[in-house]
Amino acid sequence: MIKIALVEDHVVIRRSLALLIGSFPDCMIVIEASDGSDLIDKLSVHPLPDIVLLDIAMPGMDGVETAKWLRQNHPKIKIIALTMVENDLVIARMVKNGASAYILKDCEPKELKAAILQVHKKGHYYNEWMTAKMRSKKDVRVMVNEKEISFLRLICTGKGYKEIAEEM
Repeated sequence: MIKIALVEDHVVIRRSLALLIGSFPDCMIVIEASDGSDLIDKLSVHPLPDIVLLDIAMPGMDGVETAKWLRQNHPKIKIIALTMVENDLVIARMVKNGASAYILKDCEPKELKAAILQVHKKGHYYNEWMTAKMRSKKDVRVMVNEKEISFLRLICTGKGYKEIAEEM
């Protein structure tokens, strides 16, 4: 069973996502949180999730800060950014802070399901939109160093983390 935490400030969206994800085989919502601070509080009293489905634009502790905190404090928890934010710098910051996938809220439910299953199984999910973004960015160097750029290029090839680690 894949344990998932939802971090979304809009209650209707969070509850709707919980119902949708609960209908996916082998997926279970273990935490619902309104922002990063709420998630941190709930992590101490709930089972740790395998995946955090994380909005970015939230009042309080936003998704970028939350991803950074998760990477530092719970590096085994995988992060899927689910957002309407299409800003290239935010995307780069989320990837740098450990996001295993970055998908837009206007995706089809089957893409959300595929992202959850692939992140759980392979450790990452990059759809065509994200892959094209990462390949086309020349100014991403502002946010990441050369080693991180090499890593991003390898991710775009579809290789898993183990293969990338061996190659790097």
